[in-house]
Amino acid sequence: MATARETVGRSLPDRAEVVVVGGGVVGCAIAYHLVRRGIRDVLLLEQNQLTSGTTWHAAGLAAQLKATYSLTKLATYSVRLFEALEDETGQATGFRAPGSISVASDAERWDEILRGASMGASMGVESRQIDMDELSEMWPLIRTDDLVGALYLPDDGMVSPVDVTMALAKGARAHGCRIVEGVAVTGLETRDGAICGVRTESAGSADEAPDHLIETETVVLATGMWTRHLAAQIGVNVPLQACEHFYVVTEPLDGIDVTTPIMRDPGNFSYFKEETGKLMVGFFEPEAKVWRLGGVPRDFSFGTLDEDWDHVGPVFERACHRVPALEDCGVQLFFNGPESFTPDGVYYLGEAPEVDGCFVAAGFNSVGIQSAGGAGWVLADWIADRHPPMDLSAVDIRRAMPFQADEGYLAERISESLGLLYAMHWPFFQYTSARDQRRSPLHDAMDAAGAVFGETAGWERANWFAEPGQEREYRYSYGKQNWFDNAGRECEAVRNGVAVFDQSSFAKFTVRGPDALDVLDTLSVASVDVEPGRAVYTQWCNERGGIEADLTVTRLGDDDFWVVTSAATQTRDWAWLRRACRGRDVEIADVTDEWAVLGLMGPQARDLLGRVTDAPLDNETFGFGSARHIDIATSAGSTSVLAVRMSYVGELGWELYVPNAQAVVVYEALKDAAEAADGLELVHAGYHAMNTLRLECGYRHWGHDISDEDTPLESGLGFAIAWDKPRDFIGRAALEAQRHQPRTRRLVQFRLEDPDLLAYHDEPIRRDGELVGRVTSAMWSYTEDRCLAMGYVTHPTAADPDPQPVTKSWLEAGKFDIEIAGRRINATPSLRSFYDPTNQRIRL
Repeated sequence: MATARETVGRSLPDRAEVVVVGGGVVGCAIAYHLVRRGIRDVLLLEQNQLTSGTTWHAAGLAAQLKATYSLTKLATYSVRLFEALEDETGQATGFRAPGSISVASDAERWDEILRGASMGASMGVESRQIDMDELSEMWPLIRTDDLVGALYLPDDGMVSPVDVTMALAKGARAHGCRIVEGVAVTGLETRDGAICGVRTESAGSADEAPDHLIETETVVLATGMWTRHLAAQIGVNVPLQACEHFYVVTEPLDGIDVTTPIMRDPGNFSYFKEETGKLMVGFFEPEAKVWRLGGVPRDFSFGTLDEDWDHVGPVFERACHRVPALEDCGVQLFFNGPESFTPDGVYYLGEAPEVDGCFVAAGFNSVGIQSAGGAGWVLADWIADRHPPMDLSAVDIRRAMPFQADEGYLAERISESLGLLYAMHWPFFQYTSARDQRRSPLHDAMDAAGAVFGETAGWERANWFAEPGQEREYRYSYGKQNWFDNAGRECEAVRNGVAVFDQSSFAKFTVRGPDALDVLDTLSVASVDVEPGRAVYTQWCNERGGIEADLTVTRLGDDDFWVVTSAATQTRDWAWLRRACRGRDVEIADVTDEWAVLGLMGPQARDLLGRVTDAPLDNETFGFGSARHIDIATSAGSTSVLAVRMSYVGELGWELYVPNAQAVVVYEALKDAAEAADGLELVHAGYHAMNTLRLECGYRHWGHDISDEDTPLESGLGFAIAWDKPRDFIGRAALEAQRHQPRTRRLVQFRLEDPDLLAYHDEPIRRDGELVGRVTSAMWSYTEDRCLAMGYVTHPTAADPDPQPVTKSWLEAGKFDIEIAGRRINATPSLRSFYDPTNQRIRL
């Protein structure tokens, strides 16, 4: 007589077009959307039972408003899907929409909530402020005497996590998806850098029988807290970690019913949800408990963890402050279950950079239910079309860095990142845990100069420089923070003197070999077929013309190139380059950690650099875009550096690429030369100043102002396209088609006409009261004495048969405002930069 496992084993196919691993709400949502896209040969494998990992114990909240535009778009899709899913499948989902309320007990939290509401308004997320009397009517059990504001979102809802998963599974099956439970994936197979199969348990026990191989070219790892270890088998980095996550359910309480909105009190790290006449109280405590760093057992199914009142008690007391009835109400259930969290508190989606065809959907940070619908939609489209349907850079797995796989790092950082979900989401916030992962060889020198460090991609980078005796830490706010004057002095030095930036964190790749030129010229919209000793600013586009990377390519020799891109996109851009080089006669290397970079910027940069080198630095010999090896006179003798005349701050300057071992002596030579000269002061400048300077000049930032759904033509970078170069480049056909069409969507720059308010990102842009766009990035300008912003603007008639372009005259004819925390601030638009619009200063 066959055992149950043997029966399952024989039922497994030998091949499937797509294999989804993991039967939680996310895996089932992906399978559901895959078959709706017409991919019928979909196999979903669950090692235990559907929902048995973490889905079954989720709170089931379906909120719309998230920290960014893209995350909100995915969450609002989920709510719409859940509203319709029961009618479509006939399977109950438990969806209802009592709305939600977020409360603030201080002005800063209220500002944050209102800023989020403004962003949501640009996407049709309805919300309104309610006074304390109305709040008490809607939520009779709440304490209001210490609250400064409350925001009500009427369309927020909740579902039964198990039921909505079963509905998604039913919908997937109805269109041909095969779902097999009780079978664990034991391994993944690759060939030539791509997925080729999945190994599972077969008949008999896993110890006695050989694995079963299912051939496939596409695998989706939706395996929650199991994902990190499964993916690591094939070298895919998914840095996430399980933490203990807590909630309690009370005895029945008077004063709440099915109409009671969900209530969030982030200042007290708690949320409250009605549950059959009882109250579920969930917590995001400031310091979480990491669970099982070494991996989760295969048979952990519908599992719970021990109670820990010592850990939860202090947060529960704060919940009692907001809802005093909790103090005398019995607790029916204390629940502790594991969930997976990521270092930055945002989940992972997309194709892994290390292995083609290996897709990841994991690390949902306790928002898996409300994110599942949107995640299923975009990942299914990504698989079907082989590209994402929207800008997903915020969640893209290609943002993960290798060092984040270290278990020591995860233990520290994940404990902090869970607690930050309900903490204030300050502008320029810096993590305090697991720091010093990557250091420039100039770190100690910057530290001695007063650097206050921030972290990007693990790099400790000088964000601003403190004055002697000034505290070297952040005092956060939504206004001008404690480093405001410091960054102003740094900007002044760059605009009128000379400053030094430590830019060592920039990612650096070498590309060498007979096919190096062909590969890079095919990737780049600009022509990189230039004379050796030239640096070219360019974009790498996809077939749709969207910008995948924004970088410089320097030709050092006929077959020798140097690619420099941002620190945050190192993994992503390396994967794009590596895939382009497959099968070509070319050698590539990531040399980021081998070279320091000193940015010497300002109108006095030539004077200072000339004091330590005999190399000619005049415009005729060393013009903008030139790259030369020059000798620097140092205390240790002559040091050769690669000097590239490029600038991200809009002034005369050089980027000096120095081997790590010589970085300090070159820096000291520059500093000593400035001290010895009359009228020269070498000022240290940080990345906050750089952000201001680049915005003043209208320089774009990938991941904010430009992305893979924005083209160079829309973003004002058409000047970089070499239309007449003989070699074809990726995206050329799409850009040619757009080239002669009216620009109905353009990246526009704005000056906010308010002396104090700052925008940051995703604020709505209106023209004559009509919504026309949103802010992509913003920063204070010391030259304009106002906040400057960028944002895409779409002509409101762009959907008409005869679309109208966004032109200078149309911009000037309208009255623009940008909404910040519910206030509409007058804004002056411009297609050109507010500082040096003709870019003359970089050519001085």
